[in-house]
Amino acid sequence: MTKLKLVARAALLCATTLAAVALTTTGANADNEDRRVRIINGTSYTMQRFYASNVDTDDWEEDILGQDVLRPGASVTINIDDGSGHCMYDFKAVFSNGSSLVRQGINVCRITSYTYTD
Repeated sequence: MTKLKLVARAALLCATTLAAVALTTTGANADNEDRRVRIINGTSYTMQRFYASNVDTDDWEEDILGQDVLRPGASVTINIDDGSGHCMYDFKAVFSNGSSLVRQGINVCRITSYTYTD
């Protein structure tokens, strides 16, 4: 094999490795579906907790907002990807007035925003 072919092969191997590392470090999922959803609080109350669990899960997992809250009129973009490959999720929002709203069967691969209203 000529020196030029060896250099070309080495460059191709390097580029392939870099592409694989880039996919891994950017968090790209295997199916390339975008699961980022902008959650909009269109209610009169502060959203204190927000949960999103794929439809095959029987619990709400952790509060995605954590220590943060979502005030009326505010929004946050969340990557709703638990690594399972699911697109269908149930949402639960808990508000400062003690109420909670559950929405089932939300296709996070097909929507870009979701608004809670009074």
